[in-house]
Amino acid sequence: MEETTLLLMEKNLSTGHLEREVGSYTVSENGELISNIFLSKEDNKEVIHLKVTTEKDIEDDKFDAVYDSYDMESLKEISISVDEVEEEYNPTWEITFEFDNNIDVFQNKLQEILNKHKEILERAYNSVK
Repeated sequence: MEETTLLLMEKNLSTGHLEREVGSYTVSENGELISNIFLSKEDNKEVIHLKVTTEKDIEDDKFDAVYDSYDMESLKEISISVDEVEEEYNPTWEITFEFDNNIDVFQNKLQEILNKHKEILERAYNSVK
């Protein structure tokens, strides 16, 4: 696995427009699981919206089973919320968590979430077999 560099943009939720570049961040592994990331200001907080997905296409007959086997509760321990995003081609989840201006703290949090997602995803794949 190789490092993935992300450009984080701030999105205005009322207009849907990307308004400014927040910064560039790196994750050392599981970056291929990110389908989308942005920051928004909500209730005087800066919140990250991270969409994570699968690293491979999921067959139609296993699509719902992956969602059913995915343990969202495990991610809720380290995030604000976790929601299924059903209008995507492959199973996708949107995870929200608070942004931290400290680059190292933010990158570590992002990596922790990606690692946990990968772990949960692997368990879901195994239960679907």
